[in-house]
Amino acid sequence: MDKNTVSVRKLSLDQYKNIVEEKRVEHIQRLAENISGSSVVHVNSSSFGGGVSEILHRLVSLMQDVGLDAQWKVIEGTNEFFQVTKTVHNALQGMKKPLTEELKKTYLQQNVANASQMELDYDYVVMHDPQPLAIINYCRKRYGKWIWRCHIDLSRPNQEFLKFLATFIRLYDASIFTMKQFVSSSLKLKEVAIIPPSIDPLSDKNKSLSDTVIFSVLDKYDVDPERPILTQVARFDPWKDPLGVIDVYRLVKKKIPDAQLLLIGSMASDDPEGWIYFEKTARYAGEDYDIHLLTDLVGVHDIEVNAFQRASNVVLQKSLREGFGLTISEALWKGVPVVGANVGGIPLQVISNVTGFLVNNVEEAVEKTIYLLKHHEAAEKMGEKGREHVRKNFLVTRHLEDYLKLFIHLSQTD
Repeated sequence: MDKNTVSVRKLSLDQYKNIVEEKRVEHIQRLAENISGSSVVHVNSSSFGGGVSEILHRLVSLMQDVGLDAQWKVIEGTNEFFQVTKTVHNALQGMKKPLTEELKKTYLQQNVANASQMELDYDYVVMHDPQPLAIINYCRKRYGKWIWRCHIDLSRPNQEFLKFLATFIRLYDASIFTMKQFVSSSLKLKEVAIIPPSIDPLSDKNKSLSDTVIFSVLDKYDVDPERPILTQVARFDPWKDPLGVIDVYRLVKKKIPDAQLLLIGSMASDDPEGWIYFEKTARYAGEDYDIHLLTDLVGVHDIEVNAFQRASNVVLQKSLREGFGLTISEALWKGVPVVGANVGGIPLQVISNVTGFLVNNVEEAVEKTIYLLKHHEAAEKMGEKGREHVRKNFLVTRHLEDYLKLFIHLSQTD
C-alpha cells in the first residue's frame, strides 16, 4: 500500500439486511456480479474531516465486499494549494473572487505533481471535487473510465472559475452531481449521473446508543439533558452560517430561556479557514455558557456527535449554500426534526411540514424552532417520518447501488 492509499475498515453488505429489505441487499450483490473484479479508485483531498471522507470510509469498504478491487487515495498538497482550492470552492458556490494567474499556477502545479506521483491505472477512476480535478489532464496514459464527482452546489457559480475548470471537467467520461439543479448547461458534459450522498446507519456516528451513553456524553460536556437542546453539526465555515445559528438561538431564548445551543464541527486538513471561522464564531458567542462550541480536535468523537444529535430537540442547518448536508440525514435517521435553510440539497431531505421545516431567514427559523420545542407530539411524528425518508433514500446501500449502475453503464459504452 503506497503512502497515498487510505486503509478502510472491513464491512459486509449482509450486515444491512436488518435495516433495508433483504431482497434489496441481494439485488445489489447480483448487480455487482456484472463487474466483479473490476478495479476502482476514489481520489480526494483528505482522509478525515468533512462529508466526502465520511462517505468514502464506508462506501469503499462495501465496494470491496461486493467483489470490486476498490481503493481510496488522497492527493498531496501544500497549505498554499489548499488555500487556493478553498477559494475555488467558495467561488464555485457563488462568492465573488478574482481568478488570478498565480492562483491558476498554484492549482495546476499541484495537480501536475500529483499526476506524476499517483498510480491511476484502474477500470474506474472517481475524482471528488475540484482539488484533484485537473489530474486527468496530466496523466501520461488514461486506462479506464474517469468520473468527476462534484459535491458542491453549482447552481449559482462564479462563471470565471467554472469556465477555467470546465476545460478539465469535459475530459471526464461522466460527472456525478447531487441534484439536476447543480448541472450547468454550459458545461456540455458527456454523461451526467444524479447521485445524492448517503449516511451509514451502522457507523459510530449513526448506530443506536443507549440512554446511559447519551447521558454520560452530555454530562462530560456539561450539557443539561433536562433543558431544550438546539444543535447544528457543520464545519466552521461562512457558508454554514454559524453566526446566523447563534442569532436564531438568541431569539429563541427570549421565549424559551432555558434553551441551549451546540455548534459541533470537524476540522478538515484541506480547509485552512476552519480555525479562523471557529475563532470568529467563539467571539460572536461571547461568554454565554449555554453555547457550546465543540470540535474533533478538542476530543469530540463520532459516537459523541451521535449522542448530541440523539439528545437534541431540534437540529438546525442554516446554510447559505449547501451541496447536501449529511448531518441533516444523520439527525433525521435519529428521529430528530430539522429546521433547514431552503437551499441546495437540503430540500431533498427536509420535506417541509413532514420531516421538519424549510426556512428562508432567521425569523422563520426562530418561529419553526419554537413551534417544535412547544409541540412535542408533532416533533416526534416529524422525526419518525424523517427516519423513514432517510431509510428509503439516503443510506449507503442505495449509494452503492447507484455507483454500481453507473459503472455498469460506462462499461457498456465506448
